[in-house]
Amino acid sequence: MRKKRKVKNWTIVFIFSIFVILFVFSSYKVIMWKLNVDKNNNINKEIIKKNIKIDNNEKNKKYKYNVDFESLKKQNPDTVAYLKVNGTNIDYVVVKGKDNSYYLKHNFNKEYNIAGWIFADYKNKFDGTDKNIVVFGHNTKDGSMFGTLKNVLSEDWQNNKDNLQITFVTERKEYLYQVFSTYSIKPEEYYIKTDFESNDEYIEFLNELKERSNHDYKVDISPNDTILTLSSCIGDGSKRVVLHAKKIY
Repeated sequence: MRKKRKVKNWTIVFIFSIFVILFVFSSYKVIMWKLNVDKNNNINKEIIKKNIKIDNNEKNKKYKYNVDFESLKKQNPDTVAYLKVNGTNIDYVVVKGKDNSYYLKHNFNKEYNIAGWIFADYKNKFDGTDKNIVVFGHNTKDGSMFGTLKNVLSEDWQNNKDNLQITFVTERKEYLYQVFSTYSIKPEEYYIKTDFESNDEYIEFLNELKERSNHDYKVDISPNDTILTLSSCIGDGSKRVVLHAKKIY
């Protein structure tokens, strides 16, 4: 009887110990995530404050974004662009690594950070020849990085015309893109394709992206268009939220 009671007590102690270990580990992960996200938010605030200047032309209600790429590239030579999406918290300098893994867990300062950074597909050239520039970011719970990209799936966002033109600035010039498709989909390689063998293949690709949209933006597309694609995970990570926009100038 005593032996059974002793075994039972040890079992309870063992199970309780497992729960304590799991609780401590989970708490550690949550705390580290929060610290990493906060650090990235502070880095981004400094970047925007020191390197992004906005000129507001009241006459034509247009904004001119002056980006100090020289200063940014001294901090991180991987800098390729600046991205601003109205109706979201997306207001970031974009980097490009040698693969699509590095910036999943490294920030702008190239420090290990589980919140990562906003980065372009390593296959993009940024020499004026890209048909599809693809930009990725984590879906963070605090709404930083691409945590608010999911806003583009809502009718309120889609029906606000101010949201439908995206600012994308590179060293070459400041570009404006017009949204033509937004949707969610299971993870795949198709929509992040960057090279096309012919105009026929490319227009088939564009038509497919447009047909997927959960909203009709009434935007025409042609083989002469170049596009910008934004992508992030959504929900439990089993799907991706995707936005496509074509360059209008």
